[in-house]
Amino acid sequence: MEKIKTCRYAVLHRFFYLCAVIFSTKMAAAQNISVRVGVVLDMDEYGKMAFNCISMALSDFYDTHGHYKTRLVLINRDSREGVIGAAAAGLDLLKNVEVQAIIGPMYSVQANFLISLGQKAQVPIVTFSATSPSLSSLRSPYFVRATLNDSTQVNPIVAIIQAFGWKEAVPIYEDNEFGEGIVPYLTDALEQVNARVPYRSVIPPTATDEQIVAELSKLKTMQTRVFIVHMLSSLGSLLFAKAAQLGMMSKDYAWIITDSITNELNSMDPSVVASMLGVIGVKPYTPRTKELDDFAIRYKNMVLQSNPKAVNPNLDIYSIWAYDSALALAMAVEKAGLANLTYQKTNTSTNSTDLEAFGVSLSGQQLIQALLSITFRGLAGNFQLVDGQLQAPPYEIVNIVAHGVSGIGYWTKENGIVKNLKFTSSSTTAYSTSKDNLGSITWPGNQSSPPKGWAVPTKTKKLRVGVPVKAGFTEFVRVTWNSDNTTKVEGYCIDVFDAVMTALPYDVPYEYIPFATPDRKMAGVYNDLAYQVYLGNYDAVAGDVTILGNRSQYVDFTLPYRESGIRMVVPIPEDKKGNTWLLVKPLTWELWLTIFGSFVSFGILVWFLERPRNRDFRGSRWDQFCMVFWFSFSTMFFAHKERVVSNSAKVVVIAWLLAVFILTQGYASSLTSMLTVQKLKVTDVNELIRNKEYVGYSNTSFVYEFLKKRFDKSQLRSFKSAEEMDQLLSKGSANGGIAAAFHEIPYLKLFVAKYCSKYMMVGPTYKAAGFGFVFPIDSPLVPDVSRKILNVTEGQKMVEIEKKWLGGDKCPDTNTKSLIGLSSFRVVFIIVGATGLAAVISYMITSRCGTQVHNDEPTIERQIYELCELLKRCEERDDQQRNNPGDRNGN
Repeated sequence: MEKIKTCRYAVLHRFFYLCAVIFSTKMAAAQNISVRVGVVLDMDEYGKMAFNCISMALSDFYDTHGHYKTRLVLINRDSREGVIGAAAAGLDLLKNVEVQAIIGPMYSVQANFLISLGQKAQVPIVTFSATSPSLSSLRSPYFVRATLNDSTQVNPIVAIIQAFGWKEAVPIYEDNEFGEGIVPYLTDALEQVNARVPYRSVIPPTATDEQIVAELSKLKTMQTRVFIVHMLSSLGSLLFAKAAQLGMMSKDYAWIITDSITNELNSMDPSVVASMLGVIGVKPYTPRTKELDDFAIRYKNMVLQSNPKAVNPNLDIYSIWAYDSALALAMAVEKAGLANLTYQKTNTSTNSTDLEAFGVSLSGQQLIQALLSITFRGLAGNFQLVDGQLQAPPYEIVNIVAHGVSGIGYWTKENGIVKNLKFTSSSTTAYSTSKDNLGSITWPGNQSSPPKGWAVPTKTKKLRVGVPVKAGFTEFVRVTWNSDNTTKVEGYCIDVFDAVMTALPYDVPYEYIPFATPDRKMAGVYNDLAYQVYLGNYDAVAGDVTILGNRSQYVDFTLPYRESGIRMVVPIPEDKKGNTWLLVKPLTWELWLTIFGSFVSFGILVWFLERPRNRDFRGSRWDQFCMVFWFSFSTMFFAHKERVVSNSAKVVVIAWLLAVFILTQGYASSLTSMLTVQKLKVTDVNELIRNKEYVGYSNTSFVYEFLKKRFDKSQLRSFKSAEEMDQLLSKGSANGGIAAAFHEIPYLKLFVAKYCSKYMMVGPTYKAAGFGFVFPIDSPLVPDVSRKILNVTEGQKMVEIEKKWLGGDKCPDTNTKSLIGLSSFRVVFIIVGATGLAAVISYMITSRCGTQVHNDEPTIERQIYELCELLKRCEERDDQQRNNPGDRNGN
């Protein structure tokens, strides 16, 4: 019995407790403050999912926060998938319902007008899916973006571009406020990493299949193969389906999608996702938590209960943000402690429109301040608003593979691309854009290696290569017109360009287009020709274009294929009679007199030292006088027969021979220099400037700008060809010509080889970078062409091209004018001839008169007789020694 009584008491206690709880709950409910909140959504399948998430969020929140005094009451309006529908729904909520806040709208194009209405009524507009950066420009204090700004994903996308070294990318975006909003941020970020946006592909939101195919076909004709797609998933599905049909999901293509598509991959048609094999996407990182998994299961069960045939009722990030937005608004309403939920009516005339007929919320300012200060841990992660916008989490980088979507890495603001996220401690790793931090990637065409980002279009017009139309020096580039108005382009530069393009590992079709006027003359100077590439009139320029700093500001050059520089060429004057006394000019007259006196002094000194001991220095006074001069002057040329006996004399002779050696070497070097330099009238630029001589330059070359800095413009005269250059130099500066011509070294070598007997290059070399081929800035062809230029210039092909067009730069008569003429040595031959003639005359006079210089001097016949007798006695003595060998050894 006691047990039964105890049980009854327990049951009664439990019953009364439950009644008390129910009663207190009803009493609390009766005291709750209802806060009307409008919800503006497109009530399609996606909108209903978002609305259900908002309703479930409030239900979950108040189940755990029953003590809150406020309750949000949702009032839904259908925006009917349009801007006008969203505006009408918002206007109705503000005017007729007087809501304290509005959640929505769904899309950026709908939000612009609604944000303005909210600012006028001082009612917070909270969006969980309008991501366009352009909405921030409205600067409305009542606009809260509880989702991510699209500009936050620009840096992850650019990091991927950097990781693979792509230099160009084409954005493909939707033609509305949502699509256009990201473009300025994306373009600026790409420019900061030296990547270009050569084209922007804009597709209407309601584009037909034909319009999409036409735009994709246009992209296919371009060489850029990296595309960044930013559009809603519905339009993106059509785009990728057509891209697959056109063969643009194959090798060499790279596709990057923004989170507007990446977040929806799970809900897209599997056949479309399958066609997107190799696409890389970015999306905000959402941590997997127990709360998120439980909510996803509850939501899926709720959808299947109401609609058992529902297909893929899975949540996306926007539904999760809708859930967190409702929680944040519920917390803010409670925190604000709203006391007056009415609107203050404004004074309006009877002619006012509906846009002016609603009042101003009296609690709006309190509510927005409370909302901006709310922070909590939501299903999507940390919820924190800064300047009215949700703070961006790390981004996840995914790759669409055969079995679905695979994560390949992450991007964080602090560290760039990383393999794994680390939240336990602050990372000090430097910002990285290394592709090594990404996992294995499958690229379009099921390729394992990344595409280079560009390719030569297969079905497009040829590469347009501009060439100069030269009036002179056509060995470098020669353009001839045929009878049918077609052109033939040839020359040294053209052969080099052909050889380089042939050496590329891929085929590049191209055609040469002369830079000419209708009358077949060059349409400008070389600066103008290079600028045509910047303007897009040419895709490249092949010719003798010098690499210059000012040109590289708007075009890119390859490595130089021929060295260059600026020098001057001057005429070589003919030999004149003034060269007769050239042999005495290397030494001054004072030195000549000193040398002569030294010879005489040396001869006298040696004679004085040797005469007492050496019979060779004795004899008659005339013999001794002649010996003085003979001995001293003969030391310059040969070793004389006279022996030097005295040691003092030997020392003198050695010193004299050293002096003679130094004098002869100095004379020879000075004469050599004079024989070379004396032929040129001008050897120095400063001499031209000082004498105000006229100088020439090519009328299409950059040399004019070079000369302007050194010469007065009145001193400059232009020429068009080598022949005109020859004419001006031949005339000379005083006769309407020029004293020197300035040009680049390759042209001057060709000119001197043609007129080598008349001109030569002199003066310093002013450096230039050389000849290079011109391409647009950041053209992907430049690195490959530059590498092949190195291969061609180092090989035999370059030798053959130079021999064909430039002839090896050899002059056929190089040494003709360098030989010393007879006139230069006329004095020597005159002196020698006069001396010989004088000796003959003296001998004939002496022989005819029968006189002798010395009485004891024998005649020539007697000397010959005595010489024969001496030879005879020597032979007899030798025979005697052979017959009596003992006598020779007996001593």
